[in-house]
Amino acid sequence: MTYRTFLLSVLALIATASAAQAQQGEVSPNDRALAAGYKAAFLCSGIFNAGQTEAEATADDLTRIYPGYRPLIEDLPVEVDREMRRVLVRFDDAMPPRVAQWRPHLGCVQLPTGADPDGDIDLPRLGSDIEAPDLAGTDALVWPQGDGDAMRSLPESSSAALDIVIAAALDRSTYGEGTETTAVLVIRDGYIVGERYRSGYDLHRPQRTWSVAKSIAASVVGAAVQQELVDLDGPVPVPAWQVPGDPRAAISWHNLLHMGSGLWSPFAGNRTDAVYFGGEAVTDSIPGLPLETAPGTRWRYANNDTLIAMRALRSALGDGDRALSFPFTDMLWRIGMTRTTPETDWQGNFIFSSQVWTTARDLGRLGMLYLNDGVWQGERILPEGWSAYVATPAPAQPTGRGGVGYGAQFWLFGPEQGLPEGTYAAMGNRGQYVMIVPARNIVIVRRGFDAVGDGERFDIARLSHDVLAAIGE
Repeated sequence: MTYRTFLLSVLALIATASAAQAQQGEVSPNDRALAAGYKAAFLCSGIFNAGQTEAEATADDLTRIYPGYRPLIEDLPVEVDREMRRVLVRFDDAMPPRVAQWRPHLGCVQLPTGADPDGDIDLPRLGSDIEAPDLAGTDALVWPQGDGDAMRSLPESSSAALDIVIAAALDRSTYGEGTETTAVLVIRDGYIVGERYRSGYDLHRPQRTWSVAKSIAASVVGAAVQQELVDLDGPVPVPAWQVPGDPRAAISWHNLLHMGSGLWSPFAGNRTDAVYFGGEAVTDSIPGLPLETAPGTRWRYANNDTLIAMRALRSALGDGDRALSFPFTDMLWRIGMTRTTPETDWQGNFIFSSQVWTTARDLGRLGMLYLNDGVWQGERILPEGWSAYVATPAPAQPTGRGGVGYGAQFWLFGPEQGLPEGTYAAMGNRGQYVMIVPARNIVIVRRGFDAVGDGERFDIARLSHDVLAAIGE
């Protein structure tokens, strides 16, 4: 199997198997509700997280999406309430509109289907005692904590070669016909040596990470391990499982991080549309899944495992304000990821399997944290050896995927994909990649809006190979 064939299959796990019934005969009310939630969520986040116009958000995040939603979304009427910072999308004359409501730092949250937009729902918010970064001040700090003095020049020949590779990444054909790149960022030895954005994007405009969020989630868990708030060898404290005789109580943090929980899901790469677009709370259904195999014996890519890990972390942190603020105060803001917005469901559970908005530079900072084995400007954020942990093959591995393996919420690359031994990556739907190359002390970030479910996918392994060749030793 070639790498390109593998990439097609992996991203199919992450993003395909769409709501096919929406294309077959009569559309159900639930399909329309999900489509309305999809539209409300992406418009809300695009407008209020990323500062886009409605037209810009529509062109990027509501185009070339899951095929099952495409025929449903276009004609659904939208109301953008800029004073309330919310988006309402109507889908049924007999039902309230679907609502996505923005909040500072926590981004947009969907109300459950059928909820009154003006009803008495106390949405989760960060406490007023949280001291958030002043963006103007942090931006002025020296890179990587801020954006000052971030660039370093390569030798002229290497710089010219790298410019050619980056330009090719944005040409919509070289690394995948019809792919849509918004950003390419290359960091070497702690400094940016290559950076380019598509029109409409710059260093401070975020977009959704999709499953790159899983690697950010692993980093938040790592920060908790460093502070001895979590024991990876122990069982995860999911409240629904703390009943005598429940076999799921044996599932460990390792199992979840390795995609080895053994929990049932309808198919590999399970879609969690009810949570992502339906306004369902993580705790409404995900912890209720039954065991299908013994924990740790099977690798199965599943949003569920990441969602449960973050639900367990919330429980370990006490379910209150500390649980909401922890990702910011103890990981993101400490490493300069000040334009990263992890969103929650309406009951305060982080949707860290996909629903995070961030910039190319913030993802570059994440990669640098791993190159430095969890140390940031002399301060240890992640446990010693955490980088090796996430990049070590899980006990159960993917099969038939071109030799690409899986660690702990990161994908594993190497010579079989034309890359140095020990290379690993965060990867997400629509072409989101953070490639970490310890052997060369290089991080490569690519952001995009590639088509979902049809067309070619972006060949991140070939881009990474070409970037390394251009830079040289």
